[in-house]
Amino acid sequence: MTNDAILKQLDYTVTQSALAQLDKVKKNTNGFDYVEKHLITLHDQLKSHLSYVALSSNQDYFKIKNEAKGDAMINEVTEIIKKWSEKFKIEIEKVDGKNTYYIIGYK
Repeated sequence: MTNDAILKQLDYTVTQSALAQLDKVKKNTNGFDYVEKHLITLHDQLKSHLSYVALSSNQDYFKIKNEAKGDAMINEVTEIIKKWSEKFKIEIEKVDGKNTYYIIGYK
């Protein structure tokens, strides 16, 4: 998938800044070619729960933002994220104090 397509699938406007950030994230994500295949699927699955996959503004990683409302929905999204990570053997790292995860890469 092209960088433009990845950005569009993640609901970004394609700009030089976004392309540069994506390039850094791709280089920093272990096994990106494998991870890429499953990234958009997770993003699409999370949308209905008010959550999404995005480029981190603090780290050179993709991040998963769990912005679901209510404890039950937050827990459901957390389960979706964990099952996705386990199924595809993708390492994630929880951000302290937030319902956010960094996608580190293929294990």
